Amino acid sequence: MKKTFLYACLCTLFLVSCKKEIEKVSDTFKDTVSGSEVMETEKDSVKKDSVPVVKKESVPPMMQENGFYNAFVLPKDKKMRDSVYAEFSKKYSVEERTAILALNRLDSKSKWNADTLVVPAKIDTTLMAYSPFPMQLDVLSGVKKFVIFSYPIQAFAVYNNGSLVKWGPTSMGKKAAQTTRGLTFANWKKKLSISTVSTEWKLPYNFNIHNIGGIGWHEYTLPGYPASHSCLRLLRKDAQWLYSYADTWILNPGGATTKARGTAVMVFGDYKWGGRKPWKKLLDDPNANNIPVEELTKLLEPDVPKMLKEQANREKVADSIKAARAMAPAVQNERSGDSLSR
Repeated sequence: MKKTFLYACLCTLFLVSCKKEIEKVSDTFKDTVSGSEVMETEKDSVKKDSVPVVKKESVPPMMQENGFYNAFVLPKDKKMRDSVYAEFSKKYSVEERTAILALNRLDSKSKWNADTLVVPAKIDTTLMAYSPFPMQLDVLSGVKKFVIFSYPIQAFAVYNNGSLVKWGPTSMGKKAAQTTRGLTFANWKKKLSISTVSTEWKLPYNFNIHNIGGIGWHEYTLPGYPASHSCLRLLRKDAQWLYSYADTWILNPGGATTKARGTAVMVFGDYKWGGRKPWKKLLDDPNANNIPVEELTKLLEPDVPKMLKEQANREKVADSIKAARAMAPAVQNERSGDSLSR
């Protein structure tokens, strides 16, 4: 019995000792694991806090395709803008770029003025596919030559007997110096005029339409909005074309009075100052700038009789001048013959 009791006591002591050892090892393991987790957490937090966050460079805006017209968005950052224009130059030829800028009422010098360029899905370098003016105006069927400028859309058009032959961009008088509206006639022209406002302003292919006011069309910067001192700014190629196209006045001997007027010219409408540029509306509606036939017919109809009257008078005066010039050599010869016979 004593041996058995002693054996039982020894076993009990052994089991208690083992349990304490196991608990000690378990606690040690837990401490080790939790400590390593804290270390890992600290490492992660150190990594996140110490490593700077590198922002990826913004990708230059791509063409936003909307259908007939697309938006070529230009970033504000100059370096990115340069890269975008480099791609723009690669994608389009010189003629195509000129057409795109013209649709945005810009010349090549002012291309940086835009934040978004309206770009046709299909480029027509003549611009005729995008004309906001009607292709035919029957009200002008009897008028041989006619030039019209629209203030609302900053564009001009040319009609021969009611048929549209050309249109293009312009920059008309700014808000403080607006171009005179209404019907007028082309007067004199000069290949290079000097502005009366500032002698530094050179005006190539100037064609005067208001003699006293000094208003005319000519080549000058197109910044994408009305910016002139009342004149009608044009791209050089358009100024050259109109310089050759329009007829000048015919003056009486001495030049003090007008014997016949030149080509009929009309300036009409009002620009929405401070509003969205009209040509940008093309992104939402390709017909946004179109001027209805009915609107122009109503506008022009009252002045057509005057246009026809001045046209007929000019033809009559021009014919009489031609006849006089044709007779001049014969008269001169006749006089020479009389002097010889004497």
